[in-house]
Amino acid sequence: MDGTATDRFDTGRFEASRNRLASLAYRLLGSAADAEDAVQDAWLHWQAADRQRIEVPQAWLTKVVTNLCLDRLRSARVRRERTAGAWLPEPLLDGDPMLGPADSFEQREAVSLAVLTLMERLSPLARAVYVLREAFSYSHTEIAEILEITESASHQHLHRARRRITAAHRGGCGEVDPASARRVVEEFFAAASSGRTERLVALLTDDATAISDGAGLTTTLLRYDTPQRIAAIARAGFNPTPAKRRFAGRTPAAHYALVNGTPAILFVLGDQVVGVVAFDITGGRIAAVHGIAAPTRLVRLTRAWRQHEQDTLLITQW
Repeated sequence: MDGTATDRFDTGRFEASRNRLASLAYRLLGSAADAEDAVQDAWLHWQAADRQRIEVPQAWLTKVVTNLCLDRLRSARVRRERTAGAWLPEPLLDGDPMLGPADSFEQREAVSLAVLTLMERLSPLARAVYVLREAFSYSHTEIAEILEITESASHQHLHRARRRITAAHRGGCGEVDPASARRVVEEFFAAASSGRTERLVALLTDDATAISDGAGLTTTLLRYDTPQRIAAIARAGFNPTPAKRRFAGRTPAAHYALVNGTPAILFVLGDQVVGVVAFDITGGRIAAVHGIAAPTRLVRLTRAWRQHEQDTLLITQW
């Protein structure tokens, strides 16, 4: 095989792994843009490597991407950004290949906005062990090799990560019937847009929480931790007013969608997604709400939405 043919073959081997690598990087970093950068950096490493000596390209590339992501998570700048309290994961529309494997409930849950947010509480190493094991089903032997730790350490990191996420993720109580989840979201939106506070409160669990990035206009996340406060902010946010229409320049459309595997409302102006409200549902009630409207967090989702077969509007006049 001549040099040109070898390069084409090696490029093909990398491209065959690209979506999987991007999914791994996204789960580790919570950002599609950062995941794309990590995969591009891995491509540069791949080009510079002595590829004839790489026996298992997928394993080699997995290790490179994982460690590139760990370097980023450990960087002083990223730590400052995330500990400042104004960070939420980037939402992705269901069907996006960057969401990665979704064959099991554990794989789907591990990429939900709720779990991605909770993973911020883990050390970078524990986060990597959790993602490699829960989302990609690597053995502890393989994880130990990728992260250059002992198998015992891998077991310990996974145990602690599962314990912390399970304890905090009250909404993660099993599969939710899609039709039932949609009904709950539609009821919530209808109650909020019509100002029915009592119905809103009834749709929330007693320990419900809500978190918002404040459209990227605040330096800290906005948090609400009682059904009454969540109902009040939902009513204020979803209730249509002439002032909101004037501010937006037109009437936003509200669509139902699945985002990171969970039910969500997308607010759309023209062909631009301007806000996402995602819901964790358990036992027919809402346990958590995530609101994301920072424009930089909606770039990839907007691109996917433009190609998406759009659902009917949740409400015809908003």
